Amino acid sequence: MNSDPAAPLLLFDSGVGGLSVLGKVRAALPQAPVIYVSDNAGLPYGNKTEAQIAARVSGLLGRLTERYRPRLVCIACNTASTIALASVREVLEVPIVGTVPAIKPAAAMTRTGVIGLLGTEATIRQGYVDRLEAEFAADKRLLRHAAPELVAAAEAKLRGQSFNPAVFARAAAALRAMPDGERIDTVVLACTHFPLLERELAAAFGPGTCFIDGSDGIARRIASLTEGQSWARPANPPGGPDAAGPDAGDTALFTRHDPADEFLMSALRHYGITKRLVF
Repeated sequence: MNSDPAAPLLLFDSGVGGLSVLGKVRAALPQAPVIYVSDNAGLPYGNKTEAQIAARVSGLLGRLTERYRPRLVCIACNTASTIALASVREVLEVPIVGTVPAIKPAAAMTRTGVIGLLGTEATIRQGYVDRLEAEFAADKRLLRHAAPELVAAAEAKLRGQSFNPAVFARAAAALRAMPDGERIDTVVLACTHFPLLERELAAAFGPGTCFIDGSDGIARRIASLTEGQSWARPANPPGGPDAAGPDAGDTALFTRHDPADEFLMSALRHYGITKRLVF
């Protein structure tokens, strides 16, 4: 592990969804320097093949860790984690924390025994999800629905763009229409984009429905793995020496230049990010 006090945490996602994880990490480790990576050139991941995702994530994280030498990498993306986590851990000599659907805590929370799960197409079909269900929710009913429209809605929301509000009603209706769907009282948000839309989803599902995602557990895991380590803002952070200083914020890296990302800065500043670069 990199012992440099200025070595950052690197959080990686296909888009802005990982900000829901960054918010919890920032609350747990306010002093930690962070590089947030958005692979907007590869977005969305949910409609790609497993081979495409594994190759892309492994390649990008290899180059990113070589250049920025983080002390820890968090794959803040359910799709990337369920597909590529094992292979990334084999090739990178840095602690890797993944994101997996919060089926275990959902099974402990549900009162009716019926759990809904919203994710991408790629996530909900993974054997990893099957194994989590068998291990932690074998005596429950887990209903899965792919909701790629929600990824686009979250991306648009943080950019201040318009989106069709009917996407939330469609996601709720799809789960409710499944056998026993009317008894769902707990919904697993199995995409890091989706907690950014929890208010809208809560309105669509109606009262009495609880939502859970993996961000709290991720933050606890990162805090545990870095316990006792020293932290310091880098003297020359990504973005150049003009961005340095005791009040300098963190950096967001994008894999593609998009003029619309200019409108993300107000949202990024909410998470302590003040610099935006293209990797």
